[in-house]
Amino acid sequence: MITKHEQILQYIEELPIGEKISVRQIAKALSVSEGTAYRAIKDAETKGLVSAIERVGTIRIEQKKKENIEKLTFAEVVNIVDGQVLGGRNGLHKTLNKFVIGAMQLEAMMRYTEPGNLLIVGNRVKAHELALQAGAAVLITGGFEAGDELKKLADDLEMPVISTSYDTFTVAAMINRAIYDQLIKKEIVLVGDILTPVESSVFLEVGDTVGDWLDKNRDTSHSRFPVVDEHLKVFGMVTAKDIMGSGREVIIDKVMTKNPITVTMKTSVASAAHMMIWEGIELLPVVDEQNRLQGIISRQDVLKAMQMAQRQPQAAETLDDTIAKQLILTEDREAGDVYEFEVTPQMTNQLGTISYGVFTTIVTEAANRALRAHKRGDLVVENITIYFLKPVQMESTLEIYPKVMEIGRKFGKVDVEVYNAGILAGKVMMMCQLIDR
Repeated sequence: MITKHEQILQYIEELPIGEKISVRQIAKALSVSEGTAYRAIKDAETKGLVSAIERVGTIRIEQKKKENIEKLTFAEVVNIVDGQVLGGRNGLHKTLNKFVIGAMQLEAMMRYTEPGNLLIVGNRVKAHELALQAGAAVLITGGFEAGDELKKLADDLEMPVISTSYDTFTVAAMINRAIYDQLIKKEIVLVGDILTPVESSVFLEVGDTVGDWLDKNRDTSHSRFPVVDEHLKVFGMVTAKDIMGSGREVIIDKVMTKNPITVTMKTSVASAAHMMIWEGIELLPVVDEQNRLQGIISRQDVLKAMQMAQRQPQAAETLDDTIAKQLILTEDREAGDVYEFEVTPQMTNQLGTISYGVFTTIVTEAANRALRAHKRGDLVVENITIYFLKPVQMESTLEIYPKVMEIGRKFGKVDVEVYNAGILAGKVMMMCQLIDR
């Protein structure tokens, strides 16, 4: 049976793009409490179905596909720049293709302004008008207002006019940062990107028997199946080990493992790999918020995805990427490699010494490289103990000595020593899980 939460989400999905919604309206339309409506709207915002804008309200927006995640809607721009919508609210759901900074003559500005653009400009009234007529939205910087005629034109053309108190340079930097952050998210592969959907998955129902397991095992060569009820809610997992010694007529819920480990669509593939290696399992059910089966993911799927992600060119760098690039191999010795790292000002804390997070990333990257020299594959840090012995000032050059103490089929132990000007500054012991390719 569908829950009230699901009913509200379904109702929101069916609303036309650009429709304005509220907690009170949904509570009344679906006869639910305002608390239930509020929680469902927040969930819809997380899923990218709606966007909440101060002084405007919550509107239904187009849910962006993963390949189109680097584009923003005008509603998202309003939130990014703490803007105020002066006109054209009905166009907030639209997606902007690119933004244009109006720091040129009017004629030249219009040559670069196309439908779906966002013109970022100060109080140049004629530019605002021409941009709207060209099919572009307008972002007025410096906190300037717009006249009644411009607001009416924006409403008629359904293209937003937004005002922000920030200057043009700051606004451009804020929008760029938002797009950059979304690109980083795009590169993180999630379970939802690679799962086998429920329509193509093989599973058992609570009333099935061991004989049904044997039949499915023969047909698919799989030995592990989720067990669900009539609403597709996952109740257990059954494996070859579970059914050993049981007759064909034994009901499957008598032998299955109850409350199995599951993942969701938003679980990262790296987290799924960690679970599979740590628990020694080959297949995980993928469920939604109501624990209903959405599909399955196998260890083979995970490894393929992680290998594919490593081959992709990076479209946007994380802080870890930046730090890893600055870790330079200076000496290749039999006892272990030696790396150098220069501490730049942005990698320090308020006291001007290296931040704990940066230090941890440096030693983790050095340990990763040391383990990869012994064994190809991916790894997950399981445990790390760090001793910060001496503060490291900005613009210092560190020497990092990683040493593999022990390595097995599924784990590795690494000792890392960090020196600053010949003095021991930190020492690390790290345990990692290894994932074979």
